[in-house]
Amino acid sequence: MFNRLKINLGEGEAAKQPTDVRLDHFYKDYKNDVSLSALFFQFGRYLSISSTRVGLLPPNLQGLWANQINTPWNGDYHLDVNVQMNHFAIEPANLSELNLPLAELVRNLTEHGAKTAKAYYNADGWIAHVITNVWGFTEPGESASWGASNAGSGWLCSNLWDHFAYSRDLKYLKSIYPILKGSAAFYQSALIKDPKTGWLVTSPSVSPENSFYMPNGKTASISMGPTIDNQIVRELFNNVITAAKLLKVDVSFSASLQEKLKSIPPVGVISKDGRIQEWLEDYKETDPQHRHISHLYGVYPAGLITPNSTPALAEAAKKTLEVRGDDGPSWSIAYKQLFWARLQDGNRAFKLFREILKPTLRTDINYGAGGGVYPNMLSAGPPFQIDGNFGAAAGIAEMLIQSHDGFIELLPAIPDAWKAFGEIQGLKARGNFAVDMNWKDGKITAYKIASAMPQKVKVKINGKVSTITSVKF
Repeated sequence: MFNRLKINLGEGEAAKQPTDVRLDHFYKDYKNDVSLSALFFQFGRYLSISSTRVGLLPPNLQGLWANQINTPWNGDYHLDVNVQMNHFAIEPANLSELNLPLAELVRNLTEHGAKTAKAYYNADGWIAHVITNVWGFTEPGESASWGASNAGSGWLCSNLWDHFAYSRDLKYLKSIYPILKGSAAFYQSALIKDPKTGWLVTSPSVSPENSFYMPNGKTASISMGPTIDNQIVRELFNNVITAAKLLKVDVSFSASLQEKLKSIPPVGVISKDGRIQEWLEDYKETDPQHRHISHLYGVYPAGLITPNSTPALAEAAKKTLEVRGDDGPSWSIAYKQLFWARLQDGNRAFKLFREILKPTLRTDINYGAGGGVYPNMLSAGPPFQIDGNFGAAAGIAEMLIQSHDGFIELLPAIPDAWKAFGEIQGLKARGNFAVDMNWKDGKITAYKIASAMPQKVKVKINGKVSTITSVKF
């Protein structure tokens, strides 16, 4: 499994030093240690390989490396980015089957989630909120301020769809279709009309896990139609419509989703100060540098906002990130790295990667600035949370290859630090394509795109889009 992908970014003098020494110097002297980026990417792959297998459980907040009985946050599965981030790198990193344990965990949620949907919303389908565990917990979390999020189940469906997008395995799609349909049925059933705009929105819900000031100066978390929910509903409905068409089922259900889509709020609304609004109304957030950046779900993982297809929203997303800042717990820094990679600013994405690799020994529970890595390269929230490792590995993959915008793009966000030289074998792109490439001075010098059967595919190389025919694996 490990040897499916090879990456070489060259080697600096620092590569001869022990890992902890390399980490101590990397932030200021990264030019002398180009291979540490490749090492950290492969370490992320190693952690995935070590975490799970088909038939087992997916990795939780600490994976297999929890060093306590009572771990922080109960060692469970958080559904408002963390368990999803644990799986972001799996497909591009050529470890596709390691996504299947998550699909089975979600499959086992649906029966419980149907009871929760009926009990809390009198709605069809199934829902999960912010937390789940091996016993199928799907109810809201302990505090309404963060626990009432409606986004969890739809976000899980995005991860399940990702495996199909990369594998194009119709048998798998048929097996997960009832899960996707059940989640879409919940949102279709539970959406209500916003009295001010007429849009169909979730309510009550929250934007994980931020709060805002109301006009009277008081603070609140609960709202109608937070931006992340609107983006998730749009993505999910479109995926279910696509799946039904491929599987030749549910024509009337698809038509009903298509009709509902006309009333879903836009992917993003740009606020007066040029940022993407986090809520349906232009509220002021209580914490402008909050660790969650939930309203950029449309940038990543959804791909609804891209520099190519929605340039104005992409610029608004950049302004959103500028205000959020570059520090935070390690998983939050990794998320920002992913956003900047998708927005195709390689140097800014690399700056976030450097932030992740800042050494720390802190083990307190931290919700603000100060994330990094321990001397063994496990990510520090602090405390230890493995999603920072997986998220940063996914960020590196997105800097090297992207395939969400209708074509495969090689080196879409390569930073100056990696431009001199590089060679990679075994990256994966959506459509079940395997990609090898070499570059020098930031320009592709050789590449190969392979698939199960030769087929035409659009590829963007050195700034130019062309249609090529893939070679057979």
